[in-house]
Amino acid sequence: MAGASTGDFDYETKGGGYARQRRTDPRIAALVHRALGDARTVLNVGAGAGSYEPEDRHVLALEPAAAMRAQRPPHLAPAIIGVAESLPFDDLSVDASMAMVTVHQWPDLATGLGEMRRVTRGPVLVLSFDGDAFDRYWLGDYVPELMEAERRRMPSMAAIREGLGGRVEILSVPIPADCVDGFTEAFYARPEMLLDASVRRAQSSWGFIDRSVEERFVATLSADLKSGAWDDRYGLWRQAPFFDGSLRLIVGLPAA
Repeated sequence: MAGASTGDFDYETKGGGYARQRRTDPRIAALVHRALGDARTVLNVGAGAGSYEPEDRHVLALEPAAAMRAQRPPHLAPAIIGVAESLPFDDLSVDASMAMVTVHQWPDLATGLGEMRRVTRGPVLVLSFDGDAFDRYWLGDYVPELMEAERRRMPSMAAIREGLGGRVEILSVPIPADCVDGFTEAFYARPEMLLDASVRRAQSSWGFIDRSVEERFVATLSADLKSGAWDDRYGLWRQAPFFDGSLRLIVGLPAA
């Protein structure tokens, strides 16, 4: 599908480091795979480099960005070129489908979710972030512009629920302190990691604020870590084994 839209972030030119930084966290994966139930065929929409794809089932991966398809490891099946809004599959042709931290990239959320529901016999899983919970994270005190940019991008839980239809359950996903999937909240207990430019480059949110704001953040956090001011204010975060932040697993089932 030449020229397919890849959303509001240019993964073709800026997505080169995602496979290194955005790896499957096994604890989050366990929740995702459990929610797939006994599905044997799984469609992964907006599959990227393959994070959270179960390796014990037959996975059909769909990804519009060539740069992301190229980062898929060799043990995973190659991804089909395509977008959520026009899935190249028959009605009710897969047991389950999943969309992992991708729906905020879709130009037409309702159509994309409707397409997933159309082709799926069983559960449709969406891993996303709840913008209403962003204020829980200390990062907002340092760079509120980032949180506001993310809040504008993220679809609401109500919009995802409506798009899925049927029966929908929204689960809060605990984020482990040593989470290996490098989204922003994964570093709640490791603030030093956010000073690494390669870590930030694998978080699309930084592309939606002015460079001067990002530079201010790096300078301020660096100084506060060196002086101990960050630990004086937020040091208890280092001791929390999990963070109940904004990560959500939304599970949609067909109407009874």
